Amino acid sequence: MKKLVFIRHGQSLYNLENRFTGWIDIDLTDDGYNGAREAGAILKKHGFIFDVAHTSVLKRAIRTLWIMLHEMNLVWIPIYNSWRLNERHYGALQGMNKDEVVARYGEEQVNEWRRSASVSPPAISHENHSCDLSDPKYARIGRENIPLTESLLDTEKRALIYWNEQIVPDLKNNQHIIISSHGNTLRALVKYLDNIPDTDVTSLNIPNSMPLVYELDDNLKPIRHYYLCHEGEVPSGTIPKHLDIHHPENCDWIG
Repeated sequence: MKKLVFIRHGQSLYNLENRFTGWIDIDLTDDGYNGAREAGAILKKHGFIFDVAHTSVLKRAIRTLWIMLHEMNLVWIPIYNSWRLNERHYGALQGMNKDEVVARYGEEQVNEWRRSASVSPPAISHENHSCDLSDPKYARIGRENIPLTESLLDTEKRALIYWNEQIVPDLKNNQHIIISSHGNTLRALVKYLDNIPDTDVTSLNIPNSMPLVYELDDNLKPIRHYYLCHEGEVPSGTIPKHLDIHHPENCDWIG
């Protein structure tokens, strides 16, 4: 049996301000730092040790990983960063307050942008896209790979390229792996692992700072999965409020 741990970054400044984040490189709040420490302490308590870590190129996921590994005395393990593990690109909505977007476009339209697997938000402007193109984090990935906007399926497609090229070989080599990433990116990977239909993924939520453990067979098919807290295993989808180590109002699973 192989084990894999997913962790969604701790609360970010834009989570706190109720803004769409996407590829904007925003940092953690104090609660985000504390959530990452708590996640590391939980994993250490339950005897988890990792050989390798994978994360995005966005600081909220990177810093969450650093804090967790520090808590676990595992700062020496290799860390691999990839833009393919970035959050879903939210196009023109990035940086906007979600309530203001609803007031402008209507709740039905915004829910479709946020929850549909195949619908993308409006594309970013040429000016903002030029900022992404000039960002040194993306200098080597090819201009054609830097999106103007993305649907969840677009995010799944790029995340699965990284999964197949980097994660699968590590798992087959019996490496113990942790992936620190983002709400939609982890939703996409969970959707793939659990073979969730496009129409059913709308209700899937990945909470901040709570380790999600997958146990896989030798063919990398899920045997079971669960969240982990100090008290032990918590079935996914049934997290009791008193075990929820993040603030519920900040657990908005859309970027």
